[in-house]
This record gives sequence, C-alpha cells and structure tokens, in this order.
Amino acid sequence: MIFPALTAFYGALLALIFVGLSAWVVAGRVGDRTLHGDGGHKGLSKRIRSHGNFAEYVPFALLLIGLYEAGGGSTGLTRALLLALVVARLLHPIGMFAAPNTPLQFACRGGGILTTFAVIAAAAVALLLR
Repeated sequence: MIFPALTAFYGALLALIFVGLSAWVVAGRVGDRTLHGDGGHKGLSKRIRSHGNFAEYVPFALLLIGLYEAGGGSTGLTRALLLALVVARLLHPIGMFAAPNTPLQFACRGGGILTTFAVIAAAAVALLLR
C-alpha cells in the first residue's frame, strides 16, 4: 500500500475550507444572535446548508480517492479528481448566495454539487476497475 500523499495534501486544503465554512456559520450565528438552528434567518440557513453539504460529501469523496491512490491508482486521475473536488466545493457556497434562477446560481451551486457527484462516481468506478 502506498501512502496517499496527494489525497493527504488536498484533504488538508479541504479541511481548511471546512474550518472557513464553520467560522462563517459561527459568524452568522453571532451576527443574527442565534444560538441553535437558523432562527428563521434565510442567510444563516444558507450558510448552515453550505457547511452541511460540504460535511456530507467531502469525507466520502476523500475516502474513495485516498483508497484509489493508496492502491496504486493513476497519479493523473487522482490529481484531477482532487482538483475537481476542491473547485466544486469552493463554487457551491457561492451559488448558494447567488440570485435565484440565475446563471451564477446554476453554474456555481448546481455545477458544484454535480461535479462533486461526478468525482464520487468516477472514484468509485476507478476503484472497482482496479
């Protein structure tokens, strides 16, 4: 088994993004004086969902990519999947705050989650083919 160095590096970058999203939620809670939930604040709800969406998908994607890399998978595919994941997870929160039904919302929010799905599916298929 090979140490998944690329996945570790990008995992650390994604962890920093996660901390940033966490701080963004905390700042929203403090600003809206909301201890639990979203307090009916639409902006805070979007922050919470951006953070939650990240927490729901990124660990699984990193696990699959890390297993692929550790099993001797292609460095090029590993790097492409990780880069796509980082870009997708940066785009998603931008799209959450874009005006509804705009190209920016569809490109960032929709593109971010669809790219995340594609990364997970590609990593799963790559693992199955190993």
